[in-house]
Amino acid sequence: MEQGNYSVGLDIGTTKIVAIIGRKNEYGKIEILGIGRSKSLGVHRGVVNNITQTIKSIQQAVEEAEVNSGLKIGSVVVGIAGQHIRSLQHSDYITRSDSEEVINENDLDKLVNQVYKLVMLPGEEIIHVLPQEYKVDGQAEIKQPIGMYGGRLEANFHVVVGQVSSIKNVGRCIKSAGLDLGNITLEPLASSEAVLSQEEKEAGVALIDIGGGTTDLAIFKDGIIRHTAVIPFGGGVITEDIKEGCSIIEKQAELLKIKFGSAWPGENKDNEIVSIPGLRGREPKEITLKNLSKIIHARVVEIIEQVYVEIKNYGHEEQKKKLIAGIVLTGGGSQLKHLKQLVEYITGMDTRIGYPNEHLAGDTDEEIASPLYATAVGLLMNAVQNEAKGKTIGKRDVEEVHEMAYAGHDEEAGATAKVKRERKSVFDKWSEKLKDFLDNAE
Repeated sequence: MEQGNYSVGLDIGTTKIVAIIGRKNEYGKIEILGIGRSKSLGVHRGVVNNITQTIKSIQQAVEEAEVNSGLKIGSVVVGIAGQHIRSLQHSDYITRSDSEEVINENDLDKLVNQVYKLVMLPGEEIIHVLPQEYKVDGQAEIKQPIGMYGGRLEANFHVVVGQVSSIKNVGRCIKSAGLDLGNITLEPLASSEAVLSQEEKEAGVALIDIGGGTTDLAIFKDGIIRHTAVIPFGGGVITEDIKEGCSIIEKQAELLKIKFGSAWPGENKDNEIVSIPGLRGREPKEITLKNLSKIIHARVVEIIEQVYVEIKNYGHEEQKKKLIAGIVLTGGGSQLKHLKQLVEYITGMDTRIGYPNEHLAGDTDEEIASPLYATAVGLLMNAVQNEAKGKTIGKRDVEEVHEMAYAGHDEEAGATAKVKRERKSVFDKWSEKLKDFLDNAE
């Protein structure tokens, strides 16, 4: 296969690790060139807790994607989630030296960089600074201030914060797996890129990504991200409950959930029974589907109610903040039967299941367009965007990574990289520190 510009997204989940290679086709859609997945061992509730296992799983997924596509993986965009993620609102301003000059990209960068310098709690670090709306000389509600005149540029920001140690552990796994870290993105942001349409983001929508270890939430209104949260429960706790409640082993519980599970107990008749082979010569167990659904229902209700609390925290009940497009469910957990109806029942909001086919090329394999791969596809889109811009969105301006990434590309891309290197940013210091830390950690 011919080489060319291609990018890689790596989703390090609690249940699976997915490496996905792709590029933009001539219609601006994402064409998937290869995909690899492996069972994720060593990640608990979205946080790496066993480095060696995680490295092995990453290598497995990456190898499979490489074999699948015939391409070599170098730099990857990785997602981060976990219960240590929190978000806050912050406003900041800069005073411009020359108000006769129009506001440009550099002014916005300067303002964002200023927010990155905020002092966080010990052991915490800012992952994303997402501008909400701007004010220029007191004139409010400006979405795009570039090209305007003004002396004081102000903005409200949605700031996403995570634990330094968790971020470093992810970086460590990537490096030890022989890869370069292109960027770290918040997983709910990645999933929303892949699953939501622009109209939904404008109207107001809550994306709920139910993974194995965590349930991620991202709320959009007027096209801007307004709220993010990570809830430390996912499909894994449902399986755990079935295991405990029916006294069976995890593998059987998982299969039961996928094949026969439903979030709505009323659906099952009392006489529907599944027989499960006993362990090593023991009698088979008989489980009624009604009981199975009751167990699942209890836990799902708990997860949805926690998410709904977050939606209310954002202010969904105020008229101006109403989420007109309702809820979009994605992630592996969203494939649970009758979940959509249950979510609508609890929240009273319109709900649909989100498939990551919004931006994929038409001939994409159906399996990849499953909610299971929403985060992976979103991370790939982020990687493709970064490639196009020649710079990293968000915090991580990892110079060296981009030098490597551009080494094999055409001269034009090389030129972009040079321009980028000339514009030294505050975060080079950060990335050098991270690199040093990772080198010394060996």
